[in-house]
Amino acid sequence: MFIKQIDRNDLLKPLQAVVGIVERKQPLPILSNVLIKKNKDGVRFVTTDLEIQIEAQLKAELDGTESAITISAKKLQEILRAIPDNSTIFLDDQDNRLLVKANKSRFSLQTLPAQDFPMLAEQLVGAARVQIEQGVLRRLLSSVQYAMAQQDIRYYLNGVLLVVDGTSIKLIATDGHRLAFISEELKESYKKQEVILSRKTVNELLKLLQDTEDKVQLELAEKQVRISFADVVLTSKVIDGKFPDYNRVIPTHSNHLKLDRLTILQALQRAAILSNEKFRGVRLLLTEKNLRIISSNSEQEEAQEDIENDYQGAPLDIGFNVNYLLDGINNISTQNLILSFGDQNSSLLITIPDKDDYKYVVMPMRI
Repeated sequence: MFIKQIDRNDLLKPLQAVVGIVERKQPLPILSNVLIKKNKDGVRFVTTDLEIQIEAQLKAELDGTESAITISAKKLQEILRAIPDNSTIFLDDQDNRLLVKANKSRFSLQTLPAQDFPMLAEQLVGAARVQIEQGVLRRLLSSVQYAMAQQDIRYYLNGVLLVVDGTSIKLIATDGHRLAFISEELKESYKKQEVILSRKTVNELLKLLQDTEDKVQLELAEKQVRISFADVVLTSKVIDGKFPDYNRVIPTHSNHLKLDRLTILQALQRAAILSNEKFRGVRLLLTEKNLRIISSNSEQEEAQEDIENDYQGAPLDIGFNVNYLLDGINNISTQNLILSFGDQNSSLLITIPDKDDYKYVVMPMRI
């Protein structure tokens, strides 16, 4: 008997933590499987796609000898989801099969040898080890992830740059059209280390991290990162490449416009309804004490929004992708924000009043 009896909920929780990186169609059949290793202290679940490896530990006192199998991760997940809460599960391995029993249900799943499962080799020599709260790391990742490129030929843009330097941690993402930057003060000082986390790594972390004060340990090395929290360990290769100099991209403008965040957000959302479906452009017309937002489409339909404000700078007519503007504003939680402008060919800088830890840059577009 592989596992004599175990609660369905206890078994499903760690499996859910590791199954996210698994895809059914894989060049190697075993990559669709989860490695399940049992010893007297509990059960360890491991999945990999050869770039990322996720491990989750279920602590339990179990009978029997140490053993390991691999079975289809998605099929086991679907079976456990379909079994009623708090059911008792029995797992029995025999003749390259795993028999899953619960109540009056029986499932026979094909297994593959555990010794064939490809574990990632550790490449963490000289890694910087950083501690941060789960909730803080989740917030930082959420604040920039939307600006990552998707399948860009400049592969180093398809992820998030993470920089630890002294007592600060910075995260930056850009797709070449906009850039998101956020920083946070750490409680200790660390040596400088930069890594580019892949899009898949970022997305998995956002699924797994909880909004708690529990600690996360980051181990950041030249070729690999390991992120440990709760009973989960995520190990990932990093993107090899030179990330753009983000400091050069962030402009310094003298024309500032302080606005209520909800007012500008809702005005842009309304204007977006009649924007061109392909280009998603809106014009911002700045005159003394007024911001006018104009959108139009190929059907000659038009939307116009006016927002009174305290703007005193030079008149300006400039266009932006409305989705890019909404992405940045949606990831600000303060009541007010500041829009900073140059000329009609300069990027827009969105910041938070009296704070220097969030910057969002959007390049203009011709409309």
